Amino acid sequence: MKAVGLTRYLPIDDPQSLIDVDIAKPEIGAHDLLVRVEAVSVNPVDTKLRAPKPQVESQPRVLGFDAAGTVEAVGADVTGFKPGDEVYYAGDITRPGSNAQYQAMDARLVAHRPRRLDAAAAAALPLVTITAWELLFHRMPYDPEHGGEGKSLLVIAGAGGVGSIAIQLARRAGFTVIATASRPETQAWCRAMGAQHVIDHRQSLTAQLKALGFNEIDAAINLADTAHYWTELGELLAPQGHVGLIVEPKSPVNIGDPYKAKCIGIHWEMMFSRPRFKTADMAEQGRILARVAQLIDEGELRGIQRETLSPINAENLREAHRRLESGNTIGKLVVAGW
Repeated sequence: MKAVGLTRYLPIDDPQSLIDVDIAKPEIGAHDLLVRVEAVSVNPVDTKLRAPKPQVESQPRVLGFDAAGTVEAVGADVTGFKPGDEVYYAGDITRPGSNAQYQAMDARLVAHRPRRLDAAAAAALPLVTITAWELLFHRMPYDPEHGGEGKSLLVIAGAGGVGSIAIQLARRAGFTVIATASRPETQAWCRAMGAQHVIDHRQSLTAQLKALGFNEIDAAINLADTAHYWTELGELLAPQGHVGLIVEPKSPVNIGDPYKAKCIGIHWEMMFSRPRFKTADMAEQGRILARVAQLIDEGELRGIQRETLSPINAENLREAHRRLESGNTIGKLVVAGW
């Protein structure tokens, strides 16, 4: 089958950083689905895994996590899926990736994709949706239905993939959502996602929030630079507030006061934890995607696909990685079709 992989870890401008390869079609286990991949999207984890380093792979390594496609075959112990089902999923960091014509994937991580979305739009959602849902509603102590009522939430990096769906989920849960964005087009995107207020992350968050009438905030999710905003968030968060994080700090942070004095909850999210460690509740990721598909079909959430490249090949995936590494993408960038 066709796939896009790497054998050396190179800068994205190098034509060998991602290459077209022909590899064997995967075999499936008892809990697996064999999916014919129709669309994929790129995420920061893809660029991090591909980043330059001396290691050389003896066989092509296939990256990619988000995917939408059609079930070709089901494992002996699989229930709830059959050949011909249209599905979407975020994958498993311990297995070969989605940048291939066929992928074997644990059925517990998969859901039927939203009926209102085509494969490209569906492929934009899984990884960032699971990340946002787990962060807000599993790591942080909020209920997805009414847990934000009467509370304020600051979303740092609101126009990115996770921010785009987190804004929507938080609004639906009842939060007053303040998102950060610095360009007119990213500010407009955050408002389109449902943010009631948008402030510029290049300026003082505290001053802008006070101008909006917020002397403190109940919760924040920092989807950008953990260390850069650490001190200011500690000052902004209300006593017994909560902060959610997905990016490792580039420099040490002090988890003492004011975080300790205020009893601020610090919550890490890594959406690959459940599949990586085969936790007893790993099927929760399939359930999250099923619930989100339902909410999209009911019109309560919207897709976050911003742009699509076609077909799925090394040239277009290199371009997708290049754009993501530029830091200027909005929503999600999808690569579709073979």
